[in-house]
Amino acid sequence: MSKEVKSPCVSLCYLKHDVCTGCGRSKSEIKDWKSMKHKEQKVTVERAVIRLKEIRKKEGKR
Repeated sequence: MSKEVKSPCVSLCYLKHDVCTGCGRSKSEIKDWKSMKHKEQKVTVERAVIRLKEIRKKEGKR
């Protein structure tokens, strides 16, 4: 099992209120990604998924 967590980046970067609308990570999470430990990256990805759902819900998208 790999210890690497794939970055959620989709190369559609646009920060809105310090959150990328492409991947759902905060500005600081993007900056710190490479220095995060495996567990921190997993938690960041989980948070990003939740943020993206909320962003899309507010914009009326699925």
